Amino acid sequence: MSDSTTLLVGTTKGAFILNQRPDTETWSIAGPHCDGWCINHMTGDPNTGKIWAGGGGEWEGAGVWTSEDGGVTWTVSRLSKGQRDEWAAGDPDFAKMIDWSPWEPPFDILQVWSLGYAHGTLFAGTKPATLLRSNDDGQSWEKVQSLSDHPSADSWNPGGAGLVLHTIVSDPAAPEKLWLGISAAGIFATDDGGQSWERRNRLSNAEECDHHNHPAGPSNGETGHCVHNIVRAPGDLLYQQNHHGVYRSRDGGRSWDNITEGLPSTFGFPIALHPRDPEMIWTIPLNGDSVGRYPPNASAAVWKSTDGGESWTAKQSGLPAENCFFTVLRQAMATDSGAPLGLFFGTNSGSIFASFDEGESWDEIARHLPTILSVETLANGAA
Repeated sequence: MSDSTTLLVGTTKGAFILNQRPDTETWSIAGPHCDGWCINHMTGDPNTGKIWAGGGGEWEGAGVWTSEDGGVTWTVSRLSKGQRDEWAAGDPDFAKMIDWSPWEPPFDILQVWSLGYAHGTLFAGTKPATLLRSNDDGQSWEKVQSLSDHPSADSWNPGGAGLVLHTIVSDPAAPEKLWLGISAAGIFATDDGGQSWERRNRLSNAEECDHHNHPAGPSNGETGHCVHNIVRAPGDLLYQQNHHGVYRSRDGGRSWDNITEGLPSTFGFPIALHPRDPEMIWTIPLNGDSVGRYPPNASAAVWKSTDGGESWTAKQSGLPAENCFFTVLRQAMATDSGAPLGLFFGTNSGSIFASFDEGESWDEIARHLPTILSVETLANGAA
């Protein structure tokens, strides 16, 4: 793990920032930030140290928070109204108490669900599924109308959490490329900077559909549209964990191979990729919809593959081997760029686990946080 790795943790009660204390195995925890908003996702720019946190809810409306000093102070760009605005509009005393004045929101959205920063542009995915773009580090925003106008948009169906754009994946070498994960509409990609979008859910082998009858499972020659997370390796090698399996694409999502065999279940949320080894991936299977969404047999394990998903091995050292009922959500697993690699995940029970040997063994580095919605890393001492 890089000595300067910072963890950006989004929770139901604000943003938290974790740093390892020098020459110790303990971590400092700063937060909650962002006025205790529900923070679905965070990201940052290691070159400038800027950090962004996206979220919101029924009370606040949607927004993106920005910190330019490593998380010490924050400002918010509000993107939609919430119940507080309705109350303030009808109650002058309440409006005065919260220092409120009338304003017109730029968008009709409920929450920000994902953030992505690439080539000087900050992207935000929202609920309901919309892609927003900012060219001034989150101060102002515009809708990427071409995605909203996609011919398939009227057929997009909500997943369990609603119709959300939850994953944004970029290509560090090609600013014109972007991949999005939408539940439950699948994967969308652009090769022309967002002028047009292609829906990329096709299976490599359509015969795999024959024995699946789950609504989120493969059908009609496509993967289940309820994609949960996507990661990318160089050469447009993609991996996805979705509602009904783990899949790999060697052609930028134009076709997908099922690599679920060897895992204890088809259901899970996060997937992580080694930044220097495109064949090394990790996922955390859960036992599915109707049986609780916790580790199979209530025994926590991170499953690792070193051959691009052709085979899998459970890694449990340091994890609770019995009576474990936590959930790890879609954005709550991340790697850093250190050598050796740091690998982290957070749980809905408020714990963060870390591995410093590529997932072979694990330590609990934080506990009793609010429900953890996302974990990201920021290197180079930005916070």
